[in-house]
Amino acid sequence: MTDKPTSESFEEFKNSFSYGSRSDMNFKFLKNLLDEDASRFFRDLLWKLGDAIDDGNFEHIIEHIFQTQALAYAGPGRYIYETGPFTPVTKPLSELRLALFTSSGHFVEGDDPKPFGIENLSQQEAEARINDFLKEEPQLSVIPLDTPEDKLRVRHGGYDIRGALADPNVNFPLTRLKELQREGRLSQLHSLAYSFVGACAQLRLLNHTAPAWARLLKEQQIEGVLLVPV
Repeated sequence: MTDKPTSESFEEFKNSFSYGSRSDMNFKFLKNLLDEDASRFFRDLLWKLGDAIDDGNFEHIIEHIFQTQALAYAGPGRYIYETGPFTPVTKPLSELRLALFTSSGHFVEGDDPKPFGIENLSQQEAEARINDFLKEEPQLSVIPLDTPEDKLRVRHGGYDIRGALADPNVNFPLTRLKELQREGRLSQLHSLAYSFVGACAQLRLLNHTAPAWARLLKEQQIEGVLLVPV
């Protein structure tokens, strides 16, 4: 006896790419689209795929995906702040004591932040527990500037980490910053970089964690921070 196949609506299909049965963080933006827009995306994607088979040019496919991502994420955010601190820069960038600070979820091999007390939590498990991450106060990982790229690890339930695994500099540009320093465009890089999982309890981040981190940076006489949000 075989199980009766289950059917799903188009809405269920497009939503399944966001932490669902077809979870693919590169396409989780589909959930933000109206059914009509998502249908148009797939129709045009197939047309462009057919053209690419004929002419070998896949750039149109990449551009189509990027444009649809922009459309999906263009709506108002859930967190809107009427005001924010503004500190004017008083020195040229080349003279600032600069630190790298990202929400990419990087950490050093052997220094696992152990979310939920679990060591070696897999990326798949992190994606499955995204709602738990969103309730937790973020943990800050401290990464020495001289950390080799092959000793960097990354885990984040909110985005597809395949690009970051292939090249950490896509969202943790430590190597690029050191290159800029050698070229003389930056004079001082703080000996430590910082990273955390941006999918976290936003109110705790705003009211408690971020102010504590800001005080930490001030105590270390950091004059500028390169923020890389993910």
